[in-house]
Amino acid sequence: MIHFILNNKTIKTPEKSGVTLLDFIRENQQLKGTKIGCREGDCGACTVLVGELNNNKISYQSITSCISPLGNAHGKHIVTIEGINLPKKLNSAQEAMSNNYATQCGFCTPGFVVSMTGFALGNDKNKTCNDAVSGNICRCTGYKSIEKAGFEIEEKLLQKDENNKIAWLIQEGFIPNYFEEIPNRIKDLKVEKLNSEETKVANGTDLYVRYADDLSEENIELLSSKKELKNIVFSNGICSIGANATVTNMDESLQLQTLFSKLKQFLKLVSSEQIRNMGTLGGNFVNASPIGDMSIFFLALNSTLTIQHKNGSERTIPFQEFHQDYKKYDLQEDEILTSISFPVPSKNTFFNFEKVSKRTHLDIASVNSAGSITLKNNTVTDAHFSVGGVAAIPKYLFKTGQFLVGKEINNKTIKEAETVLQSEITPISDVRGTSAYKRLLAKQLFFAHFIELFPSKVELQKLIA
Repeated sequence: MIHFILNNKTIKTPEKSGVTLLDFIRENQQLKGTKIGCREGDCGACTVLVGELNNNKISYQSITSCISPLGNAHGKHIVTIEGINLPKKLNSAQEAMSNNYATQCGFCTPGFVVSMTGFALGNDKNKTCNDAVSGNICRCTGYKSIEKAGFEIEEKLLQKDENNKIAWLIQEGFIPNYFEEIPNRIKDLKVEKLNSEETKVANGTDLYVRYADDLSEENIELLSSKKELKNIVFSNGICSIGANATVTNMDESLQLQTLFSKLKQFLKLVSSEQIRNMGTLGGNFVNASPIGDMSIFFLALNSTLTIQHKNGSERTIPFQEFHQDYKKYDLQEDEILTSISFPVPSKNTFFNFEKVSKRTHLDIASVNSAGSITLKNNTVTDAHFSVGGVAAIPKYLFKTGQFLVGKEINNKTIKEAETVLQSEITPISDVRGTSAYKRLLAKQLFFAHFIELFPSKVELQKLIA
């Protein structure tokens, strides 16, 4: 039985764990405020909050319920738009939307309000309210009024009491009173291991786009329940990240932020707030998309994958060898990815990630690229580059990195290395651009790494001429 709290109601249901959370909310519980839009996680109309108990406190994140399995709600607090309504007045997010005339047809409004409430419940002071709604699409009002509503919420939250956050948010009308009781009610849930079948699902951001109807008939094996696969560990000069870690887990890691000073800037280019909260590293790798952002990111870090068989035995392989052909990879039926590891970059190692897409947020790349370069006395001692969208797999550039080793960083070297890069890629024309366009993007992004990392060593005008 799946056991969780939905708004202020304790749920115990025999429904299949593979049913989408959206369908359970709307059809089983008749809560119609959560809308059906794209069913691909792209529009945000189905946004809900997921609260999970950690150290006697509930942390909430927004997700798109249309591509989330019901089983992942087990032992958690799920909050829909109905769950943040106040008895006799608008809550603070709803009031801000109303004050700024930020709603027209109203179809998308519940998703925006839920995302904004998730922002109010959050802890990241580096994010804005408009970051929180990056995965919500408005079809008719226009975003300026929604942006103004976000500013109003941010101004009100300046007074938030971080030591008594839930009580303050209740007092200020962001959430109803019952939120104070949720931690103890979560503790009282009987969270037993769910029955499972062969199909393995982490958080569903890929599989549920394609196979939601089929998965709804199964009691799927929920990889997200394996908490040990979410850790980020530093030991003996190696960083190891569990395959169940999400992009948000990376974004919130202070140690990773120290290693990569522009980590938040890089990760903001990956999908949207809701999907970053859901999408796992292992899922991104096994998706095997030629333009998977996190595959491109970690390929350039000279990473290693740990793979575990169901009998408990493990093997490790270089990440460069994992992807074999389009949507084919080195993972057997009885195996799962458990972690990805990479050497902690030294102070002489420089890393950069670049992405070109048709829109900034919630979009896949036309071409993306990452580069890691280690220098000693201006001479390259180690170099790793990757590029997506130019081959059948996320492409690790073996020859380009090898060519640079032993050379100094200057315009001549960079241009010669780019010629090697062009010999390694085989882009095809598709909806994201022609082959010639992708070759041009690959060239420009390769140059961008050096312009960004070594501005004093590059003559910009001569390089791009």
